[in-house]
Amino acid sequence: MENYRDFEAGPDPFGRKWRVIFKWMQTAISLRMADAVDAKFMVSCEDERMEKVISIRHPDLLELSAKTRREITDPWVCRLCARHLAEMIETWEDMDKDLVTIPPAALARHAAALRTAPNAAAVR
Repeated sequence: MENYRDFEAGPDPFGRKWRVIFKWMQTAISLRMADAVDAKFMVSCEDERMEKVISIRHPDLLELSAKTRREITDPWVCRLCARHLAEMIETWEDMDKDLVTIPPAALARHAAALRTAPNAAAVR
């Protein structure tokens, strides 16, 4: 994934590739009175289309930032959400949900993957 704004994910368990387009990111306080950050993506494959909101609890994000010594930035948060959505597509786990909150263990795994990606600096 070179660009969290528009990328291909998959294959899913059924062998399909999905196009993922980032729509927006905002604090969940303004949407649903939650202490979290939400990122919305449009997911499509042939005639099938879905909207997915990937959420990170703010306390989990603060803890991850402290552990990784990484400043919390919009692009970093969006990359974490995009990586989680790509994993969801590959495993089909939670694809029945419109809103998915990333568990702390998955957040740590995604952060580690972003750090070790060969083109990590180029991912925007």
